[in-house]
Amino acid sequence: MELAYDGAAFNGWATQPGLPTVQGALEEALAMLVRRPVRTVVAGRTDAGVHARGQVVHFDLTPGEWQGLPRGQAIEPELALVRRVRGVLSRLGGTVFVHSAALADPGFDARFSALWRRYSYRIADGPERWDPLTRATTLWHGQPLDADLLNAEAATVAGRHDFHSFCKPREGATTIRTLEDFRFVRGEDGVLVAHLRADAFCHNMVRALVGAVLLVGDAREPQGWLAERLGEKVRDAKTKLAAPHPLVLEEVAYPGTAELATRAEQTRARRAAHDVDAR
Repeated sequence: MELAYDGAAFNGWATQPGLPTVQGALEEALAMLVRRPVRTVVAGRTDAGVHARGQVVHFDLTPGEWQGLPRGQAIEPELALVRRVRGVLSRLGGTVFVHSAALADPGFDARFSALWRRYSYRIADGPERWDPLTRATTLWHGQPLDADLLNAEAATVAGRHDFHSFCKPREGATTIRTLEDFRFVRGEDGVLVAHLRADAFCHNMVRALVGAVLLVGDAREPQGWLAERLGEKVRDAKTKLAAPHPLVLEEVAYPGTAELATRAEQTRARRAAHDVDAR
């Protein structure tokens, strides 16, 4: 299932007792349809306030549940599922919207089969670019930024590295990631948009990277600081997170059917400390 959501309405993706979450809303809707708990697996867990345009999840239904979704109507189960979930979620005022659903190919795993995830982050640098109509998805930055300087700094951390300095480590998880793309592009409206793509992102990684580049862009830290921080491999008070509301999960990519299971096995294999690019 592919879906989009406005993260401002939720305390992140993952279910939390007593708090509104995207996973909680979606699983509640699915449970209403099949009359039992349904557990979803997501491509990328987003933090509180972070949005998504191209989030992907998978979940298991029995053959009977799947075939029963149309409830006697002459439509395919895929379409019936989308319509019915949309109907339940409509009570949330459009904050979560399901785009599509389909039977997963053999070996598919929304999380482990993914080749990469792509995020965007909007920055209006300077009051002349501040637009109240887009403030909910754009960072209002106080002074102009040099896109060339930001791109030069971002390029220093591209590749496969241990991003511990830019992550909130989870117990038992590695912080080695492959950052395939990190660049800033100024749009026709003058707003800077950061584009980040990686095989996976660890907790807080995108916001920490953007926050670090902004420190260099404001001359609060010298050029080359990101590479220096990367080499330190420590999360401390110098790790600054950019605000969550401009961050959007844009897209998740998957290999062809024949490679899905193999990709999942490769992803589950723990990244080793020596398996990083030379610096």
